[in-house]
Amino acid sequence: MIKIAILGPESTGKTELAKRLAEYYNATWVPEYAREYIENLTKPYTYEDVCTIALKQIEEEKFCENHSTNKEFVFFDTDLIITKVWFEYRFGKIPDFLTERMKTCFFDLYLLCEADIPWEPDPVREHGDDREFFFNWYKREIEQTGKSYVVVNGIGNQRIQHAISALQSLKT
Repeated sequence: MIKIAILGPESTGKTELAKRLAEYYNATWVPEYAREYIENLTKPYTYEDVCTIALKQIEEEKFCENHSTNKEFVFFDTDLIITKVWFEYRFGKIPDFLTERMKTCFFDLYLLCEADIPWEPDPVREHGDDREFFFNWYKREIEQTGKSYVVVNGIGNQRIQHAISALQSLKT
């Protein structure tokens, strides 16, 4: 099983890409837990809330580590890199448990979504004007893992085809 993380700034099509790739490959995909969690809060999120999100993400990764599947791929709509960046950007500190987990390099490949599609505001999104800033930060974080990544861009079907081409090259 090849574990793929889909990263990128807000409103870059990560969820749609994860769903469509999972459909195309008849694979499993793991939805973004942070969005669900934040949408259900009745107050602004806190450091402790982001810790809860990170622990859930780690739990999802560990589940995949411990359960084999006959699926070729599993797609994760975001990963701990985004959570790490959020801790650092918003709170200026990263919990030790997250730093330790980041050393495991869980994913086999990262698909990094460019901010080349229009921004779509919603109540959870915060930084529409900073997407290039976050793209570059995520890219640096991925590079620090030493794992492979592919920048995914394009509008509509171009984006999915770009990702499929990248994944096909993994199989050869």
